[in-house]
Amino acid sequence: MTSRPAPRRTVLFAAAALTMTTGCGSDGGGGGGTDTSAPAATEGNPTTTGASPASTGASPTATTAPSGGAPLARTSQIPVGGGMVFPEEKVVVTQPSAGEFKAFSAICTHQGCTVNKVEDGTIDCPCHGSRYRVADGSVVAGPAPRPLPAERIIVSGETITLA
Repeated sequence: MTSRPAPRRTVLFAAAALTMTTGCGSDGGGGGGTDTSAPAATEGNPTTTGASPASTGASPTATTAPSGGAPLARTSQIPVGGGMVFPEEKVVVTQPSAGEFKAFSAICTHQGCTVNKVEDGTIDCPCHGSRYRVADGSVVAGPAPRPLPAERIIVSGETITLA
């Protein structure tokens, strides 16, 4: 049996598929990339950081209908102008202004790393420095090509739950 070299198209397709599935994160769930001074976030200990309020408006992602999901946090845990990263749920919850809660995907739109902190009015990715506004998830600093997608949350009394 003779071995034929793989066609170039097959090799390129396999390399692209491998690149898309690995991103820049790690198998350990730590988000990969560079080390930061922010505390490590875990399911029982999400990353919380205060921030200055952002000034852009967007459609709200919070509703007041009941939900069957497990609570993410209490409203008092989300600082005004800041937010909390929930790496296990792959979501970040922010409070751009008092009583206004938003949620976004915690997966950076650049290469799929998990954002790790909310600071100075932005949601920050440790891998390549992308930053997003807490008010609407829009890109403040690249290389991220797109805003963070909005996630649906439910605010019922003092409890915030994924919708």
